Amino acid sequence: MSDDQTPADSKLTTSKRRWATEGKFLTGRISRPEAERLPPGQHLVKNWPVLDLGQQPVVSTETWRLEVRGLVETTLTLTWADFQAIEQSTSVSDIHCVTTWSRYDNKWKGVSTRDLLDLAMPKPEAAYVILTSYDGYTTNLPLSDFAAEDAILATAWEGLPLTAEHGGPMRLVVPHLYFWKSAKWLRRIELMPADQAGFWEKNGYHIYGDPWREQRYSDD
Repeated sequence: MSDDQTPADSKLTTSKRRWATEGKFLTGRISRPEAERLPPGQHLVKNWPVLDLGQQPVVSTETWRLEVRGLVETTLTLTWADFQAIEQSTSVSDIHCVTTWSRYDNKWKGVSTRDLLDLAMPKPEAAYVILTSYDGYTTNLPLSDFAAEDAILATAWEGLPLTAEHGGPMRLVVPHLYFWKSAKWLRRIELMPADQAGFWEKNGYHIYGDPWREQRYSDD
């Protein structure tokens, strides 16, 4: 390809450009002044509390698989080696748990959700994702939130491999939503035309979960 030629826009790169222009889904110091960085009702912690459904699945990198299914042009079943071969990204973001704690400046390494979507290519009618974990946990969010600029499929935190108690070997991190949306031990990502409540959403939690609106529970 000559220097004066550029590849045709894909549906996803067009979406990326729109999201970048709108400045959507930026968190922490990137887009909020320090006085507004901590969502209402939250308190800061220095540690990282462990919360789960009472069991922590043991998932080795030898047996680990990530599936991408549903409304995509290319379905994916990735091994750990496949996942590591995708361009690796780093990011720094704050996390906010619905149980009222927040932790600033977490350093992540992994695969950007946008880079994963580039491989699968969402179909035009794809609007939501449902996430399924190795422990059977599920959660939902709009595709545009899953593809936020700082959303990452994280395999490392603070320079070390992500531990099992925190969702290792890989978990989702979507910093601008309450952390129950950032599924641990992620196994499957399914793109869908309509929203579908996950585990906590069926059990009284808010369908979306914006920390700055305190969308903790279904009637918030």
